[in-house]
Amino acid sequence: MKNMNELLLNLPDGTKACKEAREWAWDKTWKEVYDTCHRGDWLLWLFAKVNPKDLQLLTLAKGHCANTVRNLMTDERSIAAVDAAIAFGEGKISRKELDDFAYAANDAAGVASDDAAIAAAVAADAAADAAVAAVAAGSANAYANAAAAYAYVNARKENQQLTADICRKYLPMEIWNIK
Repeated sequence: MKNMNELLLNLPDGTKACKEAREWAWDKTWKEVYDTCHRGDWLLWLFAKVNPKDLQLLTLAKGHCANTVRNLMTDERSIAAVDAAIAFGEGKISRKELDDFAYAANDAAGVASDDAAIAAAVAADAAADAAVAAVAAGSANAYANAAAAYAYVNARKENQQLTADICRKYLPMEIWNIK
């Protein structure tokens, strides 16, 4: 593939990448995108689009990404869901077991009384959307003052980079259905 332009506008399922991702990746080669992407949520989303049958690997990467915000999780069901996602990704539990943990984490979010607990429960649900870590980090600081907001922006960027590195670790370039 000469560059990512065509793929990002015409993914196998008929969708296209968001404008921000397209602008960032425009005219880059697949290798450049893979090597330099600074957002784990973008890599998880793209992997799901081009490797839709690789749920186990995707869930493993999502579980490790969600694990980066484990310290924000106040409900044991959320923590257990992250552990279950990793276990499913490693082939240690079944899809049914994973789903049971995910449902429990969603229940935890339903009874949570603050944004951080809700975000952590959502993050723990490894079957949820690709931006689990970024969303959890963001919601945990939603009511911060201006100084804390500045720290949040930096922490969010750091978490996005950390989750991108996690994606590269668990989803090596060679397994992606991109040529």
